[in-house]
Amino acid sequence: MSSSTRYDFDTVVDRRGTWCVQWDGVADRFGVDGLLPFTISDMDFETAPEVLSALRARLDHGVFGYTTWQQDDFRSAIAHWYATRYGTRIDTGQLVYGPSVLSQLSQLLQMWTAEGEGVVVHAPTYDGFRKAITGLGRELRGVPVGDTTAALERELARPDSKVLLVCSPHNPTGRVWTEAELSEMSALAARYGVAVISDEIHADFVHEGHAHVPWTRVGGDGRWAVISSASKAFNFPALTGSYGLIGDPADRAEFLRRMETAEGLASPAVLSLTAHIAAYREAGAWLDEARAYVAGNLALVAKRLNEAFPELGWQPPQAGYLAWIDLRPAGVGDDEALQRVLIEREKVAVMPGAVYGAEGFVRLNVGCPRSKAEAGVEALIRAVRAVAP
Repeated sequence: MSSSTRYDFDTVVDRRGTWCVQWDGVADRFGVDGLLPFTISDMDFETAPEVLSALRARLDHGVFGYTTWQQDDFRSAIAHWYATRYGTRIDTGQLVYGPSVLSQLSQLLQMWTAEGEGVVVHAPTYDGFRKAITGLGRELRGVPVGDTTAALERELARPDSKVLLVCSPHNPTGRVWTEAELSEMSALAARYGVAVISDEIHADFVHEGHAHVPWTRVGGDGRWAVISSASKAFNFPALTGSYGLIGDPADRAEFLRRMETAEGLASPAVLSLTAHIAAYREAGAWLDEARAYVAGNLALVAKRLNEAFPELGWQPPQAGYLAWIDLRPAGVGDDEALQRVLIEREKVAVMPGAVYGAEGFVRLNVGCPRSKAEAGVEALIRAVRAVAP
């Protein structure tokens, strides 16, 4: 930790034996225990001290009865965050609550689509979206991230395309959509009567030179919902908890009815509410430093990759701590061969591009101390050298 920073991101926190998916669950996905993981999108940092302090104070109270999210402390904290971070005034009457972003997505898909109908997404596609869409019997219709508006319009114009699911910023590529791009998506969705769900859970990790635009600014009178959570940016997903904004009052009432009756969610997790309020009210400085630190990790990845393989010309993402790397220019086209070397020789776990529908790519999580990020990129370089022609 330098003299100019308030927070420590260099210290390694041993997460093994804490039931965490990234470290303790590595064998479930990769078949081998003990790998150094760069996988699921949570970070190896302790959450902000301000959040920890609020949680300790709530624990000291000692009573954990049924709780409501429909109170001003929670709602005003979200409004404060949008106003100070995004210069956006939200209508707190549009807020809803869910145990997770994906649970909200599932409910909205069930409200707005029927089995066999289409959900349009940008490809490559976050695997949680793929599972939710196909698991509900809906058809995933991918439009490549870099494609023209015409390609998106073609899919939205299909009579049975009912929802456009926007990942904003985009996972896994880290793309930050401009206001003009989002406005164009909104206009197309309105033209063809397609509802929009905007997953903005990565919004708080947009890097210098880019700006997140909430869908609330572009959605207009169309049918739309925003789903988000402080858990990604402040690293407390295990506390559960997410919130959303739904534009149409009837849709909002139906969503709340489903959550409170069909899903039995009458009482949210009180520690999640506590953490959200503290994060949004008190921990902005921690987030700014965490994002700057991660940007340093991404710059390290770029430097080492491009030194080893100049043909990659890899650039850090516009948002997030997930390095989405196209290895095809270095001669890597076989995910299985690369994974064998990474797992068996290098003893690291890195997400293969095939998980997101893109062979020849990897997604390397560098939301971690720099020492771990260095180990990960060096292992990846050695593995690429081993399999490249």
